[in-house]
Amino acid sequence: MSAEDQPQDGRKGQRQGIVPQRGDENPGAAAGLRHRRDPVRVLTRTFTPCNLTLAPTTHNLQPEIRFMTSAIIVAAGKGTRMGPTQDKLFLEIAGKPVVVHTWQRFAEAECIDDIILVVREGMQSAFEELAKRFQLGKPFRLVAGGAERQDSVWNGLEAAGEETEIVAIQDAARPCTSGRLIADTVTMARENGAAVAAQPVTDTIKESVDGKSVTRTLDRSLLWSVQTPQTFRIEILRHALSEARNRGLLITDDTAACELIGQPVRLVTSAEPNPKVTRREDLAYVEMLLRNRVPA
Repeated sequence: MSAEDQPQDGRKGQRQGIVPQRGDENPGAAAGLRHRRDPVRVLTRTFTPCNLTLAPTTHNLQPEIRFMTSAIIVAAGKGTRMGPTQDKLFLEIAGKPVVVHTWQRFAEAECIDDIILVVREGMQSAFEELAKRFQLGKPFRLVAGGAERQDSVWNGLEAAGEETEIVAIQDAARPCTSGRLIADTVTMARENGAAVAAQPVTDTIKESVDGKSVTRTLDRSLLWSVQTPQTFRIEILRHALSEARNRGLLITDDTAACELIGQPVRLVTSAEPNPKVTRREDLAYVEMLLRNRVPA
């Protein structure tokens, strides 16, 4: 986004990156959650941007216990806006299928230990072939998706290992996500419980009740467009999605489930374009971004 396109609504000079937000400094406690107990008695916790290591006491020679960060790439959607016979995830742009670009971003991210791909039933062999063809070497698992997006995310959570502490949920059709953005959301989720990639809205937003005429103009200084990754401590997301399921609610955004349990979600500014491939018109723009990609 160019300097001329920056919104003149009071954000001038605001540092990009992690956006401060009011909220309980212990969001897990605010949501009535308990973090899992450490498997060994420890004196220190060593934090890095991408993993959490539990260091044993100097008198305990047990092996080091390391909690993991898993990516859950949701690739089970039908993508009907592209047409009934066209699977957008397998469309080739910049020399590779859309989903491979997304997969590679997380395979290259040092803060991600393993990847869970949630795919449509019967598509497992196609994804296994992609892994071989493009040498996607980071450990991965394939899981069948559910009827709705939230069901697919739930299935991905169920497939996560016991050692998984953090999960980053990613749209498979969002191939331009930067390694820096992935790492920033992981860091903020570890510290605050939940974090989401987002950009401040720059267009003027109108509300229309009937879809034909303007009802009112919304204050864009309060509006953010959320993206993925949406990253969480795993027990918080399990609690949030369980609440949505218990209430029979249909949600298309994982952070919306956090709102149900009062869990604060930190905004992490997406400084680079991070579009989702939704319509055929998106392909040319996304391909331009991928061809001009600067490695993280």
